Amino acid sequence: MATNSVFRAGLFKGKVCLVTGGGTGIGKAIATELVGLGAQVIIAARNADRLKAATTQLDAVAERAGAPKVACVRLNIRDEAGVNDAFAQLVSTHGRVDCLVNNGGGQFASPAAAIKPKGWRAVVDTNLNGTWLMCQAMYNNTPPLKRPGLCIVNVTADFFNGFPGMAHTGAARAAVDNLTKTLAREWGPEGLRVNSVAPGIIMSSGVNNYPEEYRGQFFRSGESVPSGRPGTESELASACVFLLSPAATYVNGATLRVDGGGSLAKEDFMTGRVLAQFRDMDGVDAAERRAAVAAGTKPFHVTDTLAKEFDDRMALDPESAAGKSKL
Repeated sequence: MATNSVFRAGLFKGKVCLVTGGGTGIGKAIATELVGLGAQVIIAARNADRLKAATTQLDAVAERAGAPKVACVRLNIRDEAGVNDAFAQLVSTHGRVDCLVNNGGGQFASPAAAIKPKGWRAVVDTNLNGTWLMCQAMYNNTPPLKRPGLCIVNVTADFFNGFPGMAHTGAARAAVDNLTKTLAREWGPEGLRVNSVAPGIIMSSGVNNYPEEYRGQFFRSGESVPSGRPGTESELASACVFLLSPAATYVNGATLRVDGGGSLAKEDFMTGRVLAQFRDMDGVDAAERRAAVAAGTKPFHVTDTLAKEFDDRMALDPESAAGKSKL
């Protein structure tokens, strides 16, 4: 695992940093950067196997950097009681959580007209309500005298020109952007900073959760941005770390766009022909979908399948509900 960083060694020594969705993809990249800079990192996610694998990899980084071993907690950010219990335990163990990165979330691709209420609620509950619960729990579980210097970074998305094919997450991420500004104004006087990063087309492992047709169009769209390529997980991680660092002590309520200029002028990756084709394909088998399209038949509907898969991914399993965590 690469640990090269543009930041000085030991920059986060003595800091306690919590990263949600830290078991894979962008979240793990952020955790890797922070561990490499000396932080005590806690990663939170639902999947025990991914947490275990990520912790093993991150501990190797910690050993090389002289940082504490990484801790992990199995957590559903939609579970208010679970979120508050986790924060209370973390504050009891570490004194306070200095930095929170709200990276946990997810969505499924669908034309807006096909999104069912259950699917809509699942995405909004995860991306908006989960972020809110984490922010509130950090604030309420930190004694007032320990709040100065705390910082939060919320990972949103490039929703600025609308989000075709992702109306649910576009709405939720836009709400998180406003939440970021509101909390910066309310909590700023106490010395707590809240900012967000808005990634554009990022080569993240999370894209593998989407159908083949979506992935291809997603990455092709990355070539149309002014920078001429998709971004990397490490580039987004560096932006997050900057906002958490002493270099950003006077940055509050800001949204940093990490999109290669894509939000200035871009071709959406789910519009027109692609969206129409996607509407008629089921998420079960790519070859079967292609054959159905070629034959001009419409035997499936993609949204119901993807919505169920997303809701299943967001749900805690029975073992997780038992509160098995390593803090």
